[in-house]
Parts: sequence; structure tokens; C-alpha cells
Amino acid sequence: MRVACVAFSYAEYAVRLAAAIREYSDCVPLLIMPRQRLQGLEHLVAPEVVLHDIDLPRLRQPLRQLLMIRQVRKVIDAFQPDVVHFQGAHLWFNMALPWIRRRPLVITAHDVRHHLGDRASRKTPQWVMDWGFRQADHLIVHGEALREQLNHYLSIPGERVTVCPMVVQGESAPGLEPLVPEEPHTILFFGRIWPYKGLDVLIEAAPRIQAAFPDARIVIGGEGEGFERYAAQMHDPEMFEVHNAYVSNALREQLFRRAAVVVLPYREATQSGVIPVAYSYGKPVVASRVGAIPEAVLEGRTGILVPPANPAALAAAVIRMLSDPARRARMGAEARQYLDEQASMPRIVAAHRQAYEQAITARNQP
Repeated sequence: MRVACVAFSYAEYAVRLAAAIREYSDCVPLLIMPRQRLQGLEHLVAPEVVLHDIDLPRLRQPLRQLLMIRQVRKVIDAFQPDVVHFQGAHLWFNMALPWIRRRPLVITAHDVRHHLGDRASRKTPQWVMDWGFRQADHLIVHGEALREQLNHYLSIPGERVTVCPMVVQGESAPGLEPLVPEEPHTILFFGRIWPYKGLDVLIEAAPRIQAAFPDARIVIGGEGEGFERYAAQMHDPEMFEVHNAYVSNALREQLFRRAAVVVLPYREATQSGVIPVAYSYGKPVVASRVGAIPEAVLEGRTGILVPPANPAALAAAVIRMLSDPARRARMGAEARQYLDEQASMPRIVAAHRQAYEQAITARNQP
């Protein structure tokens, strides 16, 4: 089976998925993505994957966008795939889907709805996302909650949607010391910073955590909206270590290895790529009970779930984690085991291949 994979975002995800599809199935993937997004990821592109990089114009350059889409169509036509797999949504490319879907089309809906305050994703309006999802012969999502959203908002039946674990992103960085020791009272918040991520909830919980553990340290890694309002909220800036910028693979590895617990204090969410990364380092999580996150966090086994926007509950859960190193180690080990068994690359690839076959079958039906 020949699969044309197109990704304007979710770059690392798409690169790792294409490599896994080639390694663990009989599929031959073509990966089309902007060269701007490939920077720093070139070493992850498997030599067996057919790669075609393109120049990504600004959204307000319609003529260049149309020329880019024409180029993508030509590359897809020359490859003659059995199915096209598109990651997410893109303002201009979504509008070209009627021409792309001359072949069976699969779309991964990483987010069905826009998130609170996420200005980057809103460059593609919700109606354009919805219209694109409706064009797909089959969709892939990362949780039952998202399958239900597609049905609730767009009346897409469940049989047209495959639920699949997320591809784990992150790796051991070359040249890094083999073991960065865990710091028993270090708490990690990792990922892009937008209002829905609830970083302010964690900052509000910090005094309670510090009262129980005076040497506790909250490490923040990621970029997003302006950080000034978060800095102003910090009762004790010395408690925080902030990396408010792009986080390299080497730094990401250090942050996760150092952490005793990874915290996801989201106000709302669909899913989170941070959870499988935490699990890959054997780290338990404290996360909000929102979206599909409860499907990925086994309560009391791989982490603790708390109500969203509740600093007191968040602080109490973190304190429980920091208070019991043996329990934390057991949960981290089970998190690693869960990842190996439930979200392994062969399992993810098998789910994708099934989705491709269902898209082809749906297209061939009279």
C-alpha cells in the first residue's frame, strides 16, 4: 500500500509516524511537509521514507499558497498513492481537499475544537476545520472523547473514526550524559503555553506545595503567549525555573529526567502529547480530568486525576506524589509498561493501516 502523508504542522509527530509506518508495515510512505518545519528533525527521517519538502508561504500570500497546493497535488499524483493521510488542518490546503480527495482521504483530527486562547490554531477558522473533517473518508483521533465530539458537532458516525494512541515524541539526545539524576521535589510543566493549559492554576497551587516541601521546584518548559502575567502571579520567583522558549531535544531530555512528577493542570483539552513523553521517561503525572486525558491516565496507577481549575486539589495531588517516593516509582514503572503495551509503535501502525483500509473500502462502496 502506498500512502501520501501530508503535514503542515505536527512535524515531529508526522516524521516519526512515517518512519514507523515504513518499519512496521508493508506500506510505502511519501512524506510531504514544509522544509521550515523539518529543521532540527532531519536526523529522524528514515532513509526508506520518500521525502518531499516544500516551501510554506505565509497565510496572507494567497497566490503563493495556491502555487504550493498545486505543487503538492503534482507530487501526490506522481506518487500514485492508494490513500492520502493529512495531519490536522490548514486554512488553504483544507479548501483544496475536493481535488486531493480524488483518492481515499484519511485525516487525523488532533483537535476537534479550538482551545481557549490558542491563537496559533485559530489561524484556521473552526468552520474550515469542520469542512475538512467532513471531506475525509475516515478519521483518526487520540481518544474516545474526540470520536464523540466528531459525532456531536459534525454528525460523523463512530464507524468512520479510528481511536489510536499518540506517537511518542522525544528521544535521547546525542552527547547527553546517560543518566541525569531525578530531583525528588522537582515538578515539571511542559508544552506550549496558552490559557487552556492552566499554568496559572499550577502557579496558584505553588504556595501550598512549598508549605509542604520548602525545597520544591517548579520547572516550566515551553513557549506560547506572553509570559508576563504568569511571572507577575508567582508568589516566590525563586521557586520557579523558567525556559520560556523553544525547548531543544537535549534540554527536553534533561527536564523530564530531572522531574519527580509531570503536571498537566489543563482547564480544558482534547488530548496531550506530554503524557506519553512523561511515560517514556517513567514519570507519573498529575493531570486534569478533561477531554480524553482520563483515557490515558490510569487513576492511581500511572498518575492522579484532579478537577480542572482547582489549585487546592492540584496541590494536594502533587504533595501526595512528592510524599511517597516508592509509590511514585511504582507508578512511573507502570506508566512505562502501559506505554510499551498500549501505545507501542507496532500497535499505532496497525491502527493506521486499518484506518487506511477502511478509507479505501468506503470509497469503493457504491
